Amino acid sequence: MILPIIVRRCLLGEVSERPFAPTTSPGGRGRGVRGLDEDVDDSRDPNRFEELPRRCVHGFVVPVAETFRSRLLGLAGLSREQAGAGLLIPRCASVHTFGMRFDLDLVFLDRRGEPLAVCRRVAPCRLVWEHGAAAVLEIPWP
Repeated sequence: MILPIIVRRCLLGEVSERPFAPTTSPGGRGRGVRGLDEDVDDSRDPNRFEELPRRCVHGFVVPVAETFRSRLLGLAGLSREQAGAGLLIPRCASVHTFGMRFDLDLVFLDRRGEPLAVCRRVAPCRLVWEHGAAAVLEIPWP
């Protein structure tokens, strides 16, 4: 069986009904926290992300995919509740959504941690990339 691969290009400034900012994050570190430099402890994520360090990235407290397995799998196979706030994949300019059970918001970040491009509601079985990205923040669509 051959699965169709749909490639989608992202553009910064794409209009969406969902703003790029959570209302709050665990520990009271909500909006206004910027960059990739703050380690945060949050134990709500599934066992697969248990050993991974956590970072606060633009108000989202997420595990950082540092292992081969966590980078390869990302949020694939998880339920929306297990995915938590999302996942940060450093040293990455492209992601796939094969095996996903829900749509994702993808935020491609430059070397300083600032957004280069935002892709809203990326459906499963897609391949998305952004030239020049240094990291990708995967955020589950509500």
